[in-house]
Amino acid sequence: MSSFQITNSTQNDLSKIFELYRIATDYMKSKDQVSWPEFEKELIINEIDNLKQWKIVIDGEIACIWATALSDDMIWGANQEPSIYLHRIATNPKFRGQNLVGQIVSWADQFCVSNNLKYVRMDTVGLNQGLIKHYEKLGFAFLGTKELKDTSELPDHYNDGAVCLFQREVKK
Repeated sequence: MSSFQITNSTQNDLSKIFELYRIATDYMKSKDQVSWPEFEKELIINEIDNLKQWKIVIDGEIACIWATALSDDMIWGANQEPSIYLHRIATNPKFRGQNLVGQIVSWADQFCVSNNLKYVRMDTVGLNQGLIKHYEKLGFAFLGTKELKDTSELPDHYNDGAVCLFQREVKK
């Protein structure tokens, strides 16, 4: 039986985090999708220091990473319902097909219950029909697309098209 753990990433994970981002970016490019830029090291270090960078570890190996936020005004606007926002989910290819995003969603639901939050929210740049269907299967409502007016504080890929918004209400 394999061991499975969700925990915060640490500074020791930096090289693996960037490796998984590179793999995910290459995959996006191979599918002609909007792809991630190379993220600033300071962004990831800041997320780690502020306990906003997460990982799934299976049998001692990082299987998946993602980042969280408790507000996302640049994308969702101000004065939103209390929510957790999931960003930059990247899966180690060795662990694809194991429903790790489903595990993240279950974790996020529990996080919301523990922290009195109403929604789990995600966004993606570009109209990726396969990803939309995948997120809908995980219980997210596709809220449509949104053109962002100010992307100055966001990673560069947010300049590459409209943002698809996804929301999942947490049942308490």
